[in-house]
Amino acid sequence: MPARKRRPSARKRTPGSGTSVGRVTSSRLPTSARPSAPPSGRYARVVLQALAAVVAGFVAMGVVAGLGLWAAGAADLPGGFTAVLAAVVVMASGGKVELSGDAGALAGTQAELTAMPLTVTLVGALVTGFCFLRPLRHHAVTGTRELLLRAASVVVLWLAALAGVSALARHDFPLILGGDAQDPLTDLFGELLDAVNPTVGFRTDVGPTLFYGLLWILGVLAVALLVSRGTPLPPRLVRYHGPVRPAAFAMLLLLLAYVVVGLVIGIVVAATRGHAAETLAVLLLGLPNVAWLALGVGIGGSWQGKAEGPFGLPMPQILDAVLRGDGDSPDLSTVDLSSLAAQDARAWWLLPVAAVLVLAAAFVAAVRSPARITLWQHALHLGVAFALTMLVAAPVTLVEARFGLSVLGIGDLESLGGEVVLRPDVWKTAGFGLLWGLAFGFLGGLLAFRVHRKGEVDQDT
Repeated sequence: MPARKRRPSARKRTPGSGTSVGRVTSSRLPTSARPSAPPSGRYARVVLQALAAVVAGFVAMGVVAGLGLWAAGAADLPGGFTAVLAAVVVMASGGKVELSGDAGALAGTQAELTAMPLTVTLVGALVTGFCFLRPLRHHAVTGTRELLLRAASVVVLWLAALAGVSALARHDFPLILGGDAQDPLTDLFGELLDAVNPTVGFRTDVGPTLFYGLLWILGVLAVALLVSRGTPLPPRLVRYHGPVRPAAFAMLLLLLAYVVVGLVIGIVVAATRGHAAETLAVLLLGLPNVAWLALGVGIGGSWQGKAEGPFGLPMPQILDAVLRGDGDSPDLSTVDLSSLAAQDARAWWLLPVAAVLVLAAAFVAAVRSPARITLWQHALHLGVAFALTMLVAAPVTLVEARFGLSVLGIGDLESLGGEVVLRPDVWKTAGFGLLWGLAFGFLGGLLAFRVHRKGEVDQDT
């Protein structure tokens, strides 16, 4: 039989090499893998993302504050609009702005302002928190080291930007006593005290500003992580996802719901009762100041305050009437549901509105919670969350504004002095928040009992 010819191998060799195509391909595989970014590159990317969050937050606050000041007529200030804008942004970030005055050798001025323009604060917090979380949205797991690096970058850049804005927040304005040169008051200051043009100004107290600004930005980042269900947590914190995040998100939703309701009411008032510019200024600068006070009063909380003199704050007339009281008592007036209803019976609507919105927030918290959470746990989680929310929301509504002009140290001139004070009863309001959270957390859990729950379900429990 003729010998069988050996079938040539199907593996071809490349010219000038002793390796097959398969071997060549396998030898190139390791080199085709994409190398990981070096630590310096990752750090630079994190810093750029942090810088974007800080810039976006300050720009958002500046735009809202600028529109609010423009609506309030601050654009006509003599060369001080930029300084006033910077001061509003500083106060919105938790900073402290001190007022000062000069009325000549024998006359003195006293001025004080403690308040937060919470509309500006809220917009800045929402924008900064969103930009802080956005780079983490596609991560399956976030390491503790990476999270701390991102937070530290935002904090450092935020404080640097706040220090720069604080340097701009300083200006002096002339205080015009009267338009009539023959007015006795003008003659008194002009001829005897050499104080025809006293001045009032403001400066940023840098130390407290940076300290409270640090607390502010840390709070914003912490709340952003608490309310975001889609942002991964470090492995050690994953166990807190179920009990903490749904209640925290519900509380944020409740605060925003009150702001939205106040915004709708403000737009209706501006469209039907006139004074549109003044109403718009309140909406753009201090809407949450009034809205969150309404929430606290609606659940049974209270504030103490008074308003004296020709100066006042842009606030609802019913609140101003309660703060002024009978005009002669030196004691503070109590702002609660009964005192507001004594001025206007429609204030009783704050109670059912609070009940509906708190119940809706409790239902949302229950629906977003894992199915293993029991009714009493819903009640406890919402009660603690509501109490903590009021411990934060009530103090930031504090307002203390005083201005006085004295001659030879003998008291204030009534025509040029004024005082507005509004202080929350924090622990009372937080206590009612705890009670409401416990009750409505239980009811919200009952309503969500047959609703499909999102999140992990632990079959072993």
